[in-house]
Amino acid sequence: MSKKVGAEKRAAKQVVTIYSPDYFGYKEIGTTLVSDPKEAIGRTLWVSLYTLTGDFAKQYLLIRFKIVRVKDDLTAETIFYGHEYGREFLRSLVRRGTTRIDGILNLITKDGFEIRTHAVAFTIKRLTPHCLKVKMIRKIMQKVLEEASKNLTLAQLAQEMVLGKTASDIFQEAKKITLLRHVGIVKSKVLKIPEWIYTGKEIEEAAPSAFTSSEV
Repeated sequence: MSKKVGAEKRAAKQVVTIYSPDYFGYKEIGTTLVSDPKEAIGRTLWVSLYTLTGDFAKQYLLIRFKIVRVKDDLTAETIFYGHEYGREFLRSLVRRGTTRIDGILNLITKDGFEIRTHAVAFTIKRLTPHCLKVKMIRKIMQKVLEEASKNLTLAQLAQEMVLGKTASDIFQEAKKITLLRHVGIVKSKVLKIPEWIYTGKEIEEAAPSAFTSSEV
């Protein structure tokens, strides 16, 4: 009898189809098995930017999405939950005779998400780790990211980080201080999701989904 009950339970599993948010093209990005659709809420998955854009050159960048809602037709809606450069790609950016400058900041977006961002700049020539130029570049990272989070929703900020707009803004200012080889937002993670997101109330001012990169 117990085996029969177990088989019935396994047969009761449902397939939930997961979609990226509208601001990342609302594309099918995976599936998950659940006994109750509510079980899917809170689950996360990683997807390469290549999967969303079709641009093979973007396979190094991974985006994390979190399920926040499952509709009656068993489709799951997600939000941007973070991103990161692939390890091999990040390692390939390191060169002898150069300096890596890191800037890690906790921010709050216009629509109430708490997010941690990690910006990186690679110089062409080596700098002393605690010299004035390094401090000035970190200040620029802080200024650009704080200004962006103050004026943008999570949807908008996510697009600008992933597609390179934020990194480009940092680069344009920092290049006045020293020669730079690469600037990027190599990692981000949502630390706290506002309660309204789970109600389904649409208050996000998402930018149009347009996957064109301005990364440097």
